[in-house]
Amino acid sequence: MNEAEAHAGHAGLDGAEAARRLAADGPNAVPDRARRGWTAILAEAAREPMFMLLLGAAVLYLLLGEPRESVFLLLMVLLMLGMTLYQEGRTEHALQALRDLSAPSATAVRDGRRQRIPATDIVRGDLIVLAEGDRVPADALLVDAGGVLIDESLLTGESVPVTKRSGHGDEAPAAPGGEGSPWVFAGTLVVQGEALASVRATGVRTEMGRIGAALGHIVPPPGRLTLETRRLARSMAVLGLGVSLLLVLLQGLRSGDWLQALLAGIALSMSVLPEEFPVILTVFPAIGAWRLARRQVLTRRLAAIEILGSTSVLCVDKTGTLTENRMALRLLWRDGVVHDIARDGAPPGAPLRELLDAVALAVRPHSPDPVEQALQKMAPPPAHLRLVREYGMTAARPMLARIWLDGERGRAAVKGAPEAVAALCADAGREQALQAAAALGREGLKVLAVAAADGLAPPWPDDPALLRWRLVGLVALADPLRAGIPAAIAACRDAGVRVLMVTGDHPETAGAIARQAGLPGGAVLTGPEIARLDAQALADRLAGASVCARIVPSQKLEIVRALQRRGAVVAMTGDGVNDAPALRAADVGVAMGGRGTDVAREAAELTLLDDRFASLVQALRAGRRIFANMRKSMSYVAAIHVPITVLALLPPLLGWPVVLYPLHIVLLELVIDPASSLAFESEPEEPALMRRPPRPHDEALLGRRTLLAALLGGLWAAALTIACYALALPRLPAAEARATAFSALVLCNLGLLLAHRQDGGAAAALRTGNPLFFVIAGAALAMLALALYLPALAGLLRFAAPPPAWLAAALASAALMTAGLQVLRRRLGNLT
Repeated sequence: MNEAEAHAGHAGLDGAEAARRLAADGPNAVPDRARRGWTAILAEAAREPMFMLLLGAAVLYLLLGEPRESVFLLLMVLLMLGMTLYQEGRTEHALQALRDLSAPSATAVRDGRRQRIPATDIVRGDLIVLAEGDRVPADALLVDAGGVLIDESLLTGESVPVTKRSGHGDEAPAAPGGEGSPWVFAGTLVVQGEALASVRATGVRTEMGRIGAALGHIVPPPGRLTLETRRLARSMAVLGLGVSLLLVLLQGLRSGDWLQALLAGIALSMSVLPEEFPVILTVFPAIGAWRLARRQVLTRRLAAIEILGSTSVLCVDKTGTLTENRMALRLLWRDGVVHDIARDGAPPGAPLRELLDAVALAVRPHSPDPVEQALQKMAPPPAHLRLVREYGMTAARPMLARIWLDGERGRAAVKGAPEAVAALCADAGREQALQAAAALGREGLKVLAVAAADGLAPPWPDDPALLRWRLVGLVALADPLRAGIPAAIAACRDAGVRVLMVTGDHPETAGAIARQAGLPGGAVLTGPEIARLDAQALADRLAGASVCARIVPSQKLEIVRALQRRGAVVAMTGDGVNDAPALRAADVGVAMGGRGTDVAREAAELTLLDDRFASLVQALRAGRRIFANMRKSMSYVAAIHVPITVLALLPPLLGWPVVLYPLHIVLLELVIDPASSLAFESEPEEPALMRRPPRPHDEALLGRRTLLAALLGGLWAAALTIACYALALPRLPAAEARATAFSALVLCNLGLLLAHRQDGGAAAALRTGNPLFFVIAGAALAMLALALYLPALAGLLRFAAPPPAWLAAALASAALMTAGLQVLRRRLGNLT
């Protein structure tokens, strides 16, 4: 169905009327339950154990007759809630931006022409265009349909697609699942054919909208990292609660002051509780996905980001991913005569002009396929003939045949894979044509064979092979390699990531493009060869292949599974309806945003909005950076909680004056929270990030070695801070000794933060720009100065300004700790 045919009597709505109806009926969408408002974020934050402990401490201060401490603590609670709102709001903003980018679109006839618009803008009375691979955007009545099959399993549970027919304006609505019905429904899938449909219901008034409330409550299962971190946080929380209860009992029995004992117990619980972990797991993937979207890579499932860093094989299509997808007819071949149509224009002789005439009969007009568009420019379809039958391209029949009626007789033409078209013909020159196709393919050209059949009469056969075809010639199209592809392939090779080209093109064409792209040489594995291999043999053959050619979509799934059988973590690109199984089976499915179908985009975790391979490599780089920074942040959090816990626990156990009360923990959290989320999230990548092999897919975010390094670093910081306090206690008043120990803790915290930023340690971190780190470090030092020298605040914290020599001792403790971490790094390797 071409555009002129589609619009005959169907001009659609005008823009003004569509806007009026949109305002009256609302957007074509079910209510968005995924988006959280600030009240929901506040409610979630208020239920966190940390805030419960803070409120409990504020009540205890009131019971102790210390209202100033209670009010100050409540103000700190409000400040932390404000920080939570900012962090969660930033995350929610990023997630909403991703939802907006991934929102489906639809083709509607507006103001007499086809327009691609957001599906949410579809209104009653709109005339929508449906094509193979589309999701139906609204409930509608088909007004012009040919050979349409719809998968309505989402609404009916029946997996078999149903046929549809054109209807009339007065037809009563029918239920989903009806064979031969003219009604289509929102959310269902166009499996085959093209159609025009008149929208009758949108949004909550559709069949899908009626069950939308139930769908809105479906919560996706948590990812592996989330489950892993929950277990670690739960273990630390249980340990902290147990130790805190023992401390309360011991302190209470020893002193008889149970309220003070409870305060010490709350401080200890707060010091152990790793409340930063959930924030890290939320902020990093969301902000990372938002950054990726700005680089033309849309993340549909945030869990894919953790897998990107471990991807070891990229299976990529040739056309449009490695090449520019700008097809241009380059050469014509017939009976050994080659004509460069791109250079010399239309061919002078009748034989080659006959080849172009046959091409014109085999072209599908108004197709989005670049091949069809390129052929149509040089060979437009005939206006005086009537199309009566089309044989579409299938996996078993990689060619398109069309029959046209010219008066009483029929004429047919077919174009497609040279070996498939040649097999239809009985011509003596078939072998010569196949040799010529291989030669043209070696030049990197996409080659199609063309055949014709004349003098046909109905009835038309169901199988085009029953027609008497004669081979007319070959057409060769050029699709240049994208700029930067060799460099991107080299970057993958340096990163230990293998690139496997998977294409439906001729083996010679695929091999030529692979050489231009810089892929390793070797034998090309073809679809017919794969069909003869069992699963293990295929896995063995793929181990030495860089190119798979003449691949049908169903074989992509076999390739993915074979690679995974050998332990590979696979990313697979795809754009068609039949690519969906392979995209779902891959560890990371990657759909094409420019030329991909709705079904492919829904099946994939990532969508390349610009269809460029370089964007996929950038996504891989970003995935590695995000995972590495998450690990650094988690390691830092685990490390800093050790000295805080020791300083909260050990002095009461030894009978020394308490160092850390809830107020002190809150001040420390004002530094730790933004440092662990914002500073590490914005940390630049390591220089050697893309020169490392992929990490194992099952590698823990905080594995034993990483956790051991973090705990050892934290214990070293704890030993120095407690030593500083032990030395100060007999020489200074308790308030000054407490201030000295707290100063050492704050400075050690900055040292730990600095040491965990880059694998090269503190020196490498200082050479690496990260403005947020310096802002947080400056704020921490300013807070420490206020706590020591602002009398009102110092009184609340039970501080007195220590002599300069003891502040220098605190600074020396932090410097010694940082130096010790460098030694630990050399012994154990990177702290992360």
